Amino acid sequence: MNKRDCIKLTLSAAFAAMAMSVAMAAETPASLAGVKNVGAEEVKKLLDSGVPVIDTRVAAEYAEKTIKGAISVPYKEKSAKDAGFDASQDQFDLAKLPANKSAPLVFFCNSGECWKSYKASAVALKAGYTKVNWFRGGFPEWSGKGLPTQ
Repeated sequence: MNKRDCIKLTLSAAFAAMAMSVAMAAETPASLAGVKNVGAEEVKKLLDSGVPVIDTRVAAEYAEKTIKGAISVPYKEKSAKDAGFDASQDQFDLAKLPANKSAPLVFFCNSGECWKSYKASAVALKAGYTKVNWFRGGFPEWSGKGLPTQ
């Protein structure tokens, strides 16, 4: 094998690896059993009525820009981006959520391929929260509609 063939083989392997990583960045499921999906307009109404809206993105994203009035409770994920994820591999501080588990709350992140709010919703539900709202469209949907940010 000459040098040129070696380079071609290396580049082909690199492109194949990139294609696989893109294919593996799966979208979140469209729904989560026991959790209510909400859109930007409903999140705005909930927020205006005093319902906590939880930004599960990393602290730097929250600091850069978030939904006006949102609370930062980052979901630190190491588990697979899959509906059957193992929450024990992740970190999420449930103590930062409201003590009243029957009070409504909303989780969001960056939509689509961002699994943090999906996982936070699932973990909160499993921890006994009964009125979990998942804003799947997340910050991109919110800002795309020109709603207030901070």
